[in-house]
Amino acid sequence: MRDKINASMKQAMRDKEATRLSTLRLIMAAIKDRDIALRPSGNDEGVDDSEILSILAKMIKQRKDSAEVYQSAGREELACRENNEIKVIEEFLPKQLSADEVNDAVKEAISEIGADSIRDMGKVMGALKAKYSGQMDFGKAGGAVKALLG
Repeated sequence: MRDKINASMKQAMRDKEATRLSTLRLIMAAIKDRDIALRPSGNDEGVDDSEILSILAKMIKQRKDSAEVYQSAGREELACRENNEIKVIEEFLPKQLSADEVNDAVKEAISEIGADSIRDMGKVMGALKAKYSGQMDFGKAGGAVKALLG
């Protein structure tokens, strides 16, 4: 995953795509920050691909929130910039699950764990995050879990 991002960054430099390049640099900086945070625990290897996917998902969520704020404040140019960054980040995420696929995944996780009450929501969400990192919006998945367990 890192190699793919680095290759894209080099290509953006060659193509002189300033917005794409700055977004890719932000991604690499976020990954590097997480690598540095893991060093004291003895992890010199850095983050793995699943951790990179969660970093990317978090970056997308931040940008969506910012774009909404900018749009409500009438700052269309800033909202557009955030949306352009989202498009670049999404290139590195696997295909997102549809609403029906999310519901099916939630039902499957509930049956695998044997969850029968809302108290088991944490276990179900943990299973979903382990299996579908970067493929679904866990905020929406949480609502589906509540609806099925509650």
